[in-house]
Amino acid sequence: MFEMLFELLIYVLVNYVFVYIGKAIVYALTLGHWRGERGADEARIHGAAGALSFVRDGQRVLTDRSAAFVGGAACIVLGLAWVALTW
Repeated sequence: MFEMLFELLIYVLVNYVFVYIGKAIVYALTLGHWRGERGADEARIHGAAGALSFVRDGQRVLTDRSAAFVGGAACIVLGLAWVALTW
């Protein structure tokens, strides 16, 4: 029972929280020149297999996996900064 709840928590954390944080960070840092993928099939249709980003209509598009990586890294950095400041 506990394992199923933990798996659900990790799934939600990675597939929603990290992805949206990563998309927001990339969009803000690139001033809108890069964006996250809009649909789940956009990377499969327009990008190469295993690509972390691709170009569509002259705009760089990040896949959900790369956005999750950026969001996860940002959360780790913020967590470490919080620990360092409260230490």
